[in-house]
Amino acid sequence: MAEFLWIVTAYLLGSVPFGLLFARCAQGIDPRLAGSGNIGATNVARLCGFGWGVCTLACDLGKGLVAVGIALWIHPGAVFVTLAALAAVAGHRWSCFMGFKGGKAVATSIGVFLPLALWQTVAALILCVAFILRSGFVSVGSLVFVASLPFFLLLTGVWRFIPLAIIIAALIVKAHEENILRLLRGEEKKWRKGT
Repeated sequence: MAEFLWIVTAYLLGSVPFGLLFARCAQGIDPRLAGSGNIGATNVARLCGFGWGVCTLACDLGKGLVAVGIALWIHPGAVFVTLAALAAVAGHRWSCFMGFKGGKAVATSIGVFLPLALWQTVAALILCVAFILRSGFVSVGSLVFVASLPFFLLLTGVWRFIPLAIIIAALIVKAHEENILRLLRGEEKKWRKGT
């Protein structure tokens, strides 16, 4: 029963739209109707300033971290932890507080993996940042992160969370379909204004 209740709670936690809340507090705007139309840290930073973007990133990451951290404390079994992690990511992607719509869940996915595979996640994040700095596109870095993480898990023998990494990678690639099309057309926005 505790496991089931925590999976539901993890979904509700993941559903909290921090980007929307911060954008409304900071500028009185709805990020779904401005910029890229996304509630994530990148769009909030563009619309409201770097600090608000960092706050959004930290809170979205924290949702995944708390969901998995408490799941590990309740029961460290791979199936339960995987379900709790997916519930948090699903909450961000399909928030019950926003008509079952949401963000792309990259930050929440990072938070999910920090307590599960710290160094592998850091390695994937280093690649992510390198690609963002090189290309100028956060979407490219996000896709590199989710594509590389399963390989880092495989190379280091963290077998039990490879299925979770593959499922999350598929969800995030699907969430970035429009970004991928814009990249192919040369229309994607770079992470810094004026670049």
